[in-house]
Amino acid sequence: MSLSTARGFMRFPSLAVALSLPVLPLATLALPAQAATREDEQLWVNLTAMGSIKDELVYFAEIQPRLGDGVSRIDQALFRGALGVKLSRDVTLYQGYAHVVVPIEGGKDVNEERSFQQLSWTLARPKDAEISSRTRLEQRWRSNGSDMGWRLREMLRVEHALKPGSDAVNALAYGEVFFALNDTDWGARKGFDQLRSFAGVEIGLPGASTMEVGYLNQLIDQGGSRQRVNHVASVTLFFRH
Repeated sequence: MSLSTARGFMRFPSLAVALSLPVLPLATLALPAQAATREDEQLWVNLTAMGSIKDELVYFAEIQPRLGDGVSRIDQALFRGALGVKLSRDVTLYQGYAHVVVPIEGGKDVNEERSFQQLSWTLARPKDAEISSRTRLEQRWRSNGSDMGWRLREMLRVEHALKPGSDAVNALAYGEVFFALNDTDWGARKGFDQLRSFAGVEIGLPGASTMEVGYLNQLIDQGGSRQRVNHVASVTLFFRH
């Protein structure tokens, strides 16, 4: 899928703007004025399996390669899984683990290990729509340092059926803000870390599985007067059973 196709999903800008409004002021205050910006075009593919193990015990497992430098090479490879307990129809609490590989051209790959706790919560189900929240607290270790970094992530997600009474195709938008809670010797700096804003569609597949396709804008604070903006064509497959 080309980036021009991904940007075509911005037919739903009002949803993306609505999600970004609560977090954009925080990001704006945290970023230095007149920051030097680097941009890149990327492709992220996410394959996620999820379902019930027994009764209220659930799981998810995902593989996510990310291609960067103009979609020319692997920028990151992420492997993540978690076990969860459904506290109610709308609330699930997870404990998970992730392994992230960051290839370094001409050098040794950087590996990151993460433990995380996650609260997934469906906030409301208005007619033909759903509003949900995901709060994730991460503990991070990297092979190029010895400190443990703490990071808090908060996502707000909205989906709305394009055809009343049918969820075959939904308009989808979300915003997710990241905050580092401490400094580390491998480069994390306390405060605003990044903001992700997504707009696209969710397509129903056989059974309960779905596919999400759209455009994701990733704004990263790289410290000092530097920031990075990634323009991402995002494709996610959720295999549910």
